[in-house]
Amino acid sequence: MSLTQYRASCKSNELKMALSHNLGFPRIGAKRELKQALEAYWRGEIDAEQLESVGTMLRRRHWILQKEAGIHFIPVGDFSFYDQVLDMSVLLGAVPARFELPAGAPDLTAYFAMARGTATQAALEMTKWFDTNYHYLVPELQREMHFRIGSERLFRYVGDAQRLGVRAKPVLLGPLSFLYLAKIKGEQFDRLDLLEGLVAVYAEILERLRKQGVEWVQIDEPVLTLDLPQPWIEALDSTYARLHSARSP
Repeated sequence: MSLTQYRASCKSNELKMALSHNLGFPRIGAKRELKQALEAYWRGEIDAEQLESVGTMLRRRHWILQKEAGIHFIPVGDFSFYDQVLDMSVLLGAVPARFELPAGAPDLTAYFAMARGTATQAALEMTKWFDTNYHYLVPELQREMHFRIGSERLFRYVGDAQRLGVRAKPVLLGPLSFLYLAKIKGEQFDRLDLLEGLVAVYAEILERLRKQGVEWVQIDEPVLTLDLPQPWIEALDSTYARLHSARSP
């Protein structure tokens, strides 16, 4: 049997068995390492590089733990230094102008400014995640907002996982949920007016992930638990039809 035939046989056999995955993994660490590192960073006892190293250690430890448990597709992008909705805002380039920094500045500087505020700038508003006691940082929208891929973190994390032999399954908050959970700053308008540009960036993200060899992506749309207005239901259908048609063969 040739190598090509062997690989095809393995793929065929895999399709006949159940493949396992999970929706996410606790990020704080068995000994609350992330919490301790964050508090040390905020006190000025460690720098951004040291905080990043703690994040890297925890992600790798958790990926390997899940891999050794026999999970086939392992979530990547479920880790966060503060809040996953904030992470999505950064990935989509939805950073309010008051937090924008000069090129080359550490990205965690703007990230934590958005999360916790500064001496001169208020943080993003925080509110409850649906009917839970978890809070998230509310994205801010403006009429002329231009979305773009604003961070390389997700793609870097995917590469890190793949180098460990992990079949990475990126986790994204869906475009409808992102818009619905956001708030408008300034002149009022229909948030759905921003959907076309937002979905275009999601399509770019999916294409980048495809080129990295990603097989599956988990897109969460928690707003589907709500009684949505009809325009949002219709937007859901058109959004995912577009993302489906945009994917490369």
